[in-house]
Amino acid sequence: AEGGAACLSVLTDQRYFQGSLACLEAIRQAVELPLLRKDFLIDEYQVYEARAAGADAILLIVAAFHGDCAGGRTPDDLVRLAALAEALGMDVLVEVHTAEELALAVESGARLIGINNRDLRTFHTTLEVTERLAPLVPPDRLLVSESGIWTHDDLRRVAAAGARAVLVGESLMRQPDVAAALRA
Repeated sequence: AEGGAACLSVLTDQRYFQGSLACLEAIRQAVELPLLRKDFLIDEYQVYEARAAGADAILLIVAAFHGDCAGGRTPDDLVRLAALAEALGMDVLVEVHTAEELALAVESGARLIGINNRDLRTFHTTLEVTERLAPLVPPDRLLVSESGIWTHDDLRRVAAAGARAVLVGESLMRQPDVAAALRA
């Protein structure tokens, strides 16, 4: 918050990222910035949980509602969860990694579209994902470039592609002084 962040992303997934709702609740008590619950959200209960824990926004990953990872969930489920979040007063960041996922996000009415530069299947990260998909994002949507942003040149590169915001995690978490790194 001291470094000028507009929002904080809080990992709450325990299994893969050692996060928790308790972390979100503690951060909510410590800062007034908007908080994004970053997790693999797939059901209504998790949306209610996010709001109760103090989240101002949630992340919905299109791949969890389409394709190999959907487990029976559909894009209609994504739309339903997004509508519930908005009814609870939360924003929704809809995350994509492919052109097909982006088309589904746009079709769902998502206003905040996150392009994840990291392929969640291989963990390979490249800013070319934002550069390739950004032209497909309608101008009335806010494009967030996620992952793989380490330097000022990276910021300039995704901004030139059309990103109006970035979600930076790992590169900041490795800094001894996060606030100073944000200001730099």
